[in-house]
Amino acid sequence: MRILYVGPLWYGCTCHQRMEAMKDLGHEVVPVDTEPEEVRNRQKRLFQRVRRKLLGPPDLAGANQRICQLIKEGSFDILWLDKALTIKHETLKIVRQISANTIIVGYSPDDMAAKHNQSKCFLKSLPLYDIYFTTKSYGVKELEAMGVPRVIFIGNAYDPLTHRPVQVSEEERKKLGGPVGFIGDYEIKRAQSMFFLAQHGIPVRIWGPNWNRKCRLRHPNMKIEGKPLWGDDYAKAICSFDINLHFLRRINRDLQTTRSIEIPACGAFMLAERTDEHLKLFEEGKEAEFFSTKKELLEKVRYYLEHEEERKHIARAG
Repeated sequence: MRILYVGPLWYGCTCHQRMEAMKDLGHEVVPVDTEPEEVRNRQKRLFQRVRRKLLGPPDLAGANQRICQLIKEGSFDILWLDKALTIKHETLKIVRQISANTIIVGYSPDDMAAKHNQSKCFLKSLPLYDIYFTTKSYGVKELEAMGVPRVIFIGNAYDPLTHRPVQVSEEERKKLGGPVGFIGDYEIKRAQSMFFLAQHGIPVRIWGPNWNRKCRLRHPNMKIEGKPLWGDDYAKAICSFDINLHFLRRINRDLQTTRSIEIPACGAFMLAERTDEHLKLFEEGKEAEFFSTKKELLEKVRYYLEHEEERKHIARAG
């Protein structure tokens, strides 16, 4: 198939990994990057941050114009829109007029019924999609109610070229890992849980954006690196931790995320929040471990730091 693939295509993001997977399956993929480096740099400026908050995300990459141009130049079997917040209703109407047989497909790993994941362009365009794939089970009925003709729930996935067991040197372990670690964005409940561990003598290392700026809880046992990890560094960090903490995002109503799959794919030990969907994916105590309270989190961290062989066996099984 010939696929016009639209989304943020920077190194390390899952959108880019999905595109590469389509290429590996033998499809002809024509990319339209909605967030090239120069756009990401502009988005960091105060004016653009304020504008985005007030008016929604602008199409700084000219993706709408590029889609129209490519559709006029040649036919495509699929127009793949990966969380396409900047793609306009008018653009999809042009696609329909010029290439009626092109299937318009949407995909997002996020909670698209939540306002912080939406835009006016996105909401207005939904009735023109043929199908939308969501990794949120509760998102099916919600997206249908928002006007999408057909919505399918699919599970999360991993990139075998990125998320795989990695042999890390002692130097890399010191640089990236430690006994207990977390990789992800700041959220207050996450900070409170790791602060609780730190208060009880557990050293925790934290990678991800916004921690230095937002986290007010500090402790000598909490090492906040203050930056995200991508690609090989991400996989190496996961493999450098004895215990990988996995906190879900309350703001996204998460029941599982890509990290639910990526950590076990790296052959690493995952201690995640207990949900019905996590329990369907992994057998508790045999393929992964779960917690529901800070007390249970602390108890399991202490237990598995002291029981290395059992921890490694669970990691391999996951």
